[in-house]
Amino acid sequence: MPRPKVHDDVLRAKLRARAGELLSAHGVSGLSLRTLAADVGTSTTAVYALFGGKPGLVKSLVDDAFRRLRRTLAAVPPVDDPAEQLVALGEAYRSDALHDPHLYDAMFDRGRLDAESRELQEAAFTPLVEAVERAVDAKVLRHDAHPPTVALGLWSALHGLVTIQLHAHTPDAVDDPAKGFPAVLRAVVDGWRA
Repeated sequence: MPRPKVHDDVLRAKLRARAGELLSAHGVSGLSLRTLAADVGTSTTAVYALFGGKPGLVKSLVDDAFRRLRRTLAAVPPVDDPAEQLVALGEAYRSDALHDPHLYDAMFDRGRLDAESRELQEAAFTPLVEAVERAVDAKVLRHDAHPPTVALGLWSALHGLVTIQLHAHTPDAVDDPAKGFPAVLRAVVDGWRA
């Protein structure tokens, strides 16, 4: 009688690593479970046993991406000017997104986000809210500025700018999106200045 296949943490890690590579190269639609299983030397049954199928596998990658984004933003070193700190956080956000564009797209596909994923998304948002709070406390931003609202405005600008850059919709008049990015963020921050 053959031994049953072991679907353990080692196999889980191998599947996640290779799935991340495939998703990064081809997007969610190009992530084939058959190709993934063959590349790792297992069967699609292992993916179903360990992740419940492709949606569960993608969710695990997206959840990790939100955790990484939070760590990235939390690791931005402080600067003297709280308004410039917000721009620095924006640059870190952009860098994180450009690191893996297909995964970034998957992170903001609302259909993929369950309650746990939304909590992780909210947690990734926390360093930005905290930086806005510091800017309000330092009287750099208006005293009536509601930190979550200001942070949402910044996040919206960040997400829009990154999405425009990732999907090659940058207007021809903008020579280099990387140079224009901080200027746009500063303009958004300046709208809230005291």
